[in-house]
Amino acid sequence: MSPEQFIGLLRQDGFPEPVEVQQVPNGQLGIHEHPFEVRALVVEGCITIVVDGISRDYNMGDVFQLNLLQAHSESYGPQGVKYLASRKQ
Repeated sequence: MSPEQFIGLLRQDGFPEPVEVQQVPNGQLGIHEHPFEVRALVVEGCITIVVDGISRDYNMGDVFQLNLLQAHSESYGPQGVKYLASRKQ
């Protein structure tokens, strides 16, 4: 998915404009949750997200979504990751 398509979907679903997030190569965050819903488009690199013991890799062009207060962990590939993230309260 292109950034333009992603932003169009965000608007359609009532999400605010996204911000760019960048994470370091081979970094990780242990289990945590967010007080908002997240929808994001990977624009560079790779992120692995684990929810309920299920691991999934997201690469350039992939969209991931996390629900409000959804516990998850994440790790980043050898090039790190850059993604556009929108947070809906």
